[in-house]
Amino acid sequence: MTGAAGGPVSGTTLIVLAKAPVPGRVKTRLTPPYTPQEAARIAEASLADTLDAVLATPVRRRLLVLDGEPGPWLPPGIEVVPQCAGGLDERIAAAFAACTGPALLIGMDTPQVSPALLAPALADPRPGDAWFGAAVDGGFWALGLTEPDPSLLRGVPMSVAETGRVQRQRLYDAGLTVRELGRLRDVDTARDARLVAAEAPHGRFARSLAGGTPTGPLSTQPPATDSLTAGPRTW
Repeated sequence: MTGAAGGPVSGTTLIVLAKAPVPGRVKTRLTPPYTPQEAARIAEASLADTLDAVLATPVRRRLLVLDGEPGPWLPPGIEVVPQCAGGLDERIAAAFAACTGPALLIGMDTPQVSPALLAPALADPRPGDAWFGAAVDGGFWALGLTEPDPSLLRGVPMSVAETGRVQRQRLYDAGLTVRELGRLRDVDTARDARLVAAEAPHGRFARSLAGGTPTGPLSTQPPATDSLTAGPRTW
């Protein structure tokens, strides 16, 4: 099987775990300096850029596991299923349980993601392999399992500084060969947003920041640990 550009199509399912960009429910740590409406617009741009990268990645299945309702930001070609109830570890575990064969999960908070960054985890899935994308704040932005096993996620403490370390160790303890993806910063704070926009200046996310009018000074504090990074956050 080949993709639109003539390249091979990976047999991996590419999963995006996300929350619908509703004011007051997403990117709450951007307020202040941004208003809830501005934060939701930034979140929508981040999700749209992420889905663009997913659509440009040659995989057999593209799955959005969504908390909320789809909106006009959803492009064709993405299958949507609702997130289950429970903690973030349970929701990620359920996303993997919905897959047969290799699966790679990312969030909506790394709009700088690209097909090239994801490619190593898609090229040659082998039994016993796992792929881990570490995040700057100590967690992870991507997790790939050649043989999805929800038990590898359940019970991992989320939204804490050691989330990434504990999750990686869980993979090692299961006897998996853990391969590394690039280290990325995900967007938690206004400072994160500025740094990520500088890494990907031509996307919707960067344009959304350029069009915003922060209500206060941008934070210079380091990002707190509450993501799929320092623990996959509120996707």
